[in-house]
Amino acid sequence: MESGSRIQSVARALAILDGLAEARRELALHEIAERLGLAKSTTHGLISTLKDFGYIEQCAFTSKYKLGLRLFEVGSIVALGWDVRTVAAPYIQKLLEEMRETVHLVILDKHEVLYIDKRETSESLRIASQVGMRLPAHCTGVGKVIMAYLEPEETREIIARKGLPRMTRNTITDPVALEVELSKVRGQGYAVDNQEIMDSLRCVAAPIRNQTGKVVSATSISGPISRMQGEHFEKAIDLVVRTANTISEKLGYRTETRERLNCSE
Repeated sequence: MESGSRIQSVARALAILDGLAEARRELALHEIAERLGLAKSTTHGLISTLKDFGYIEQCAFTSKYKLGLRLFEVGSIVALGWDVRTVAAPYIQKLLEEMRETVHLVILDKHEVLYIDKRETSESLRIASQVGMRLPAHCTGVGKVIMAYLEPEETREIIARKGLPRMTRNTITDPVALEVELSKVRGQGYAVDNQEIMDSLRCVAAPIRNQTGKVVSATSISGPISRMQGEHFEKAIDLVVRTANTISEKLGYRTETRERLNCSE
């Protein structure tokens, strides 16, 4: 290790990516090695690892190296997450103030829900979630509302890779039952997590769409089941759906897009 907790091999790998980005062209192995001041054998080992993960590609004709598509994919995820987060911020804050329950904002990443924002209530029974946390999609309101609008093969891929692990006695663990639930979500326009990820916790979530109508995120209101019932819960459903629709409009989603989607369903 170098100073502090810096790991030399990781620093060198990142330096290779930075070097290729700055060069704005393909580079030969010896050129990369010279830029880093390393032996070609050491450089080749680092490049091979980055290639395995898709962060570097090698031209079949020149044998030179360039940045890989995985960087574009990662960058797109980051851009999407932060764009939605920025646009949604004032609206989810208002949702917190109106409901006095915890509000979340998530995206789907690597077959899981990734929490990109959280506004927490000062009421009792605070929720142990945090920005950057990942949770299964099948047993969270935000996850189910995103899954409901995926292509069938995408849903099958999530189940194949992550399974349907039981978190509580209410968790849906059967693929057929999950599809019935997702169909219900599509019909009503929101999802409910009824103690499926955590006992005593109820959540309602609504989808956020981009300008093409694609569901790219979700927002939710979560609270103890003792509070999330009756008129309070009905209010949560209404507000979270309206908030998600407003955020979608700010992202470019329009009524005519909604009408085209409804006609195609």
